[in-house]
Amino acid sequence: MRSDEAEARLGWEVALPQSGTSLHGVRMAGFRDRAAVGLDMHVLPQPAVIVVLGLGEEPLSVEDATGHRPLRSLVAALSPGPARIRGEGVECVELRLSPRAAYALLGVSPRELDGSVTDLEDLWDRDGRRLCERLADAPAWQERLTLVDAFLTGRAARAPAMAPEVAAAWNTIVARRGRVRVADLAASCGWSRKRLWARFGDQIGLTPKRAAMLVRFDHAARALSAGAHPVDVALECGYVDQPHLHRDILAFAGCTPTALAGRATTAG
Repeated sequence: MRSDEAEARLGWEVALPQSGTSLHGVRMAGFRDRAAVGLDMHVLPQPAVIVVLGLGEEPLSVEDATGHRPLRSLVAALSPGPARIRGEGVECVELRLSPRAAYALLGVSPRELDGSVTDLEDLWDRDGRRLCERLADAPAWQERLTLVDAFLTGRAARAPAMAPEVAAAWNTIVARRGRVRVADLAASCGWSRKRLWARFGDQIGLTPKRAAMLVRFDHAARALSAGAHPVDVALECGYVDQPHLHRDILAFAGCTPTALAGRATTAG
């Protein structure tokens, strides 16, 4: 995704909460297509769950392995598979949830997202609809973002806690940019590989190995988008060689490293 500053230059109104958010692992921003440039976004896997609360009159069009679907609000899993989102007159609040925050706030095991883009109404039902109605009626972005923050805080108070061992394993994967061995993760938390595999998958939504691959892919994708050469990216991100980088980019993004570097991942 482009930075908020880049979004603004492209004709998007971007609003950030003035006082930050109340919950760790939650980032939010409001977006409005003020220049009618339209949204055409490739959804890339990343180490965060993305929630979009749609406020516009028209639903977003989601194209993925299941076909075309109109969705007003959606959730993109950590590794959603190749997907594309289009829309006109888009106005929304976007949430980026760490796996720990997603486990607490979504109301289901991340495993149930099934690596896809999901209708948020399937998860939050009437509570989600009421929230979107209140957001649409709110006159200003800061009021909207405050409403979302309060809604999430309320859900967090009733949420299950992620196992400390799972959270520690995820933090280690992120800190080491995906360069970890599952056996070492299991040993560090005193669990067997089998137990770590099961608990991690239930609470993160991916196996530890897949999570490490995702984090490494994310660093590679960012470097490629910044203009780095694939050979340098492969070396910097810990791939055995460039063909291994090519294979992972193709598996996660459905395109080559060169295509990924030139792909627009946001509106415009």
